[in-house]
Amino acid sequence: MAIEFDCVIIGAGAAGLMAAIESSKRGKRTLLLEKNTKPGVKILMSGGTRCNLTQNTDTRGIISEFGPNGRFLHSALAAFSNEDLVTYFNQRGLPTKVEETGKIFPKSDRAKDVLDVLVADAEQHQVYLNLAEPVERLEHSLNGFHIQTPKAQYVTSRVLITTGGRSYPGCGTTGDGYQWCRAFGHTIVDTYPALAPLKTPKNSWTRNLQGVTLPELGLTIFDAKQNAVAKSQGSTLFTHVGVSGPSAMNISKYVSTYANADFTLAFDLLPSLNLDQKQSKLQKLITDEPRKQIDSVLKHLFPSRVVEVILEQSQINTTDRCAEIGKAKIRSLTQTIHSLQTPVTGTLGFEKAEVTAGGVSLLEVDSKTMESKFLPGLYLAGEILDLDGPIGGYNFTAAFATGFLAGQHL
Repeated sequence: MAIEFDCVIIGAGAAGLMAAIESSKRGKRTLLLEKNTKPGVKILMSGGTRCNLTQNTDTRGIISEFGPNGRFLHSALAAFSNEDLVTYFNQRGLPTKVEETGKIFPKSDRAKDVLDVLVADAEQHQVYLNLAEPVERLEHSLNGFHIQTPKAQYVTSRVLITTGGRSYPGCGTTGDGYQWCRAFGHTIVDTYPALAPLKTPKNSWTRNLQGVTLPELGLTIFDAKQNAVAKSQGSTLFTHVGVSGPSAMNISKYVSTYANADFTLAFDLLPSLNLDQKQSKLQKLITDEPRKQIDSVLKHLFPSRVVEVILEQSQINTTDRCAEIGKAKIRSLTQTIHSLQTPVTGTLGFEKAEVTAGGVSLLEVDSKTMESKFLPGLYLAGEILDLDGPIGGYNFTAAFATGFLAGQHL
């Protein structure tokens, strides 16, 4: 015999946990199903296991980072803003801190503390949290929604799907929710890895910088016609396969979207200076120390391994004295520092992507309630929606807010 609940939520991540808490607070007998053996696996992994909860900005600042689709978040953030999110955790004994980048983390730097607060709140409000119970079938009839798992069959009048997208499939986010949404008539906007590390060719100069992190670089992706298709600025990490860090990952979805395109990635090593200012700075450094080797002078600006790459790409010997560096070589150095380029061969895909671009079309979901416009009683929240923002806590903010709003209406 089917077990009846007022509402069933599928997926115990950020959106699902918050929705379940809010629904139960309102007196609904709420079942939260999770196929993993523990809830919130992506919460535990996020922010280098520190969990970047949100960003220190206003609601407008959150919405703007999602591009045109950000307008969908107005009602959700009105119900549960990023400030409300911080207050939520603070009031439950988890202090937070704001870092220089504006990112907000738990003061403990422990993602587990974030998850513990959510699970404790769910338990306090008597959420039925069933772990290691994947949904095998989700169907709808005149009697409501029928949910089949290996352990039981459930029936309910309201279902919320918070199964996430396809990023980090090792966490269980394998796109399960998309097939159910399609079956209920929803359009799935093509999905791509977003916030993923970039790959460069094996012979790229980037491979010589493996392990080097530069705190502030400007990155631009150019297409085959040398049109700039995406720009970013911030910390950059060079890896054994290419480039990672916030600046690279924030523009990775443009590479993912056009898998076979011919892209070039350009690095501005001094993004705070324009081309003329860079040349003036180099000119002064070189003329002030004519007897020194050029590599030692450039080490005032960059780590030694970066200097080696700059000089190699500018076709200048590391042992050249500054007095030997004429105007032509200064122009070459300036151009290299302004736009050091490498081909991009792709990204590390969903396996290493932090979020999924694409998902259930926002045109088919009521942004004021998170209810499907096609099927009454069906709700959608979190990463399954066609919403993706940059690194910085924006995606968690959207997940918590849409989950909270859905929980109010379940």
